[in-house]
Amino acid sequence: MKPLFLFPYWCRYLGYILVVVHIPIVLYKNEIGFDMHGADAGIFNSRHVFFMLTTLLMAVGLFIAAFSKERIEDEQITKLRLDSLQWAVYVNFLFLIISLVFSTDTEHILFLNLLVPLVFFIIRFRWKIFQNNRLINE
Repeated sequence: MKPLFLFPYWCRYLGYILVVVHIPIVLYKNEIGFDMHGADAGIFNSRHVFFMLTTLLMAVGLFIAAFSKERIEDEQITKLRLDSLQWAVYVNFLFLIISLVFSTDTEHILFLNLLVPLVFFIIRFRWKIFQNNRLINE
């Protein structure tokens, strides 16, 4: 079975670059010139625009990295991808329930539930590929 809706292999590196670019922007937001204490009213205040742009940068980077083809895309990789995606949905649903019960910060809930499935999927998928490669090489 050939996967149809995956990005090319090189897009994984593009996704990781977007994630890495996101980190210093968020860490040095005050030095860059984003005033997070602005008294702007409305949805397009500087704090919200900064949150939107950095969250989208991180989410798009993780999405591209998660759904890029492997160098050799076979049925075993497809099965690992499906299993990891299933686990990511389970973990995301658990975090969604916990965050809805214990948090009232909607930005936190959105950020958490947007990025957790992608991060968990990437980590679990890469870990399973690492385990399979180690078994093959022994």
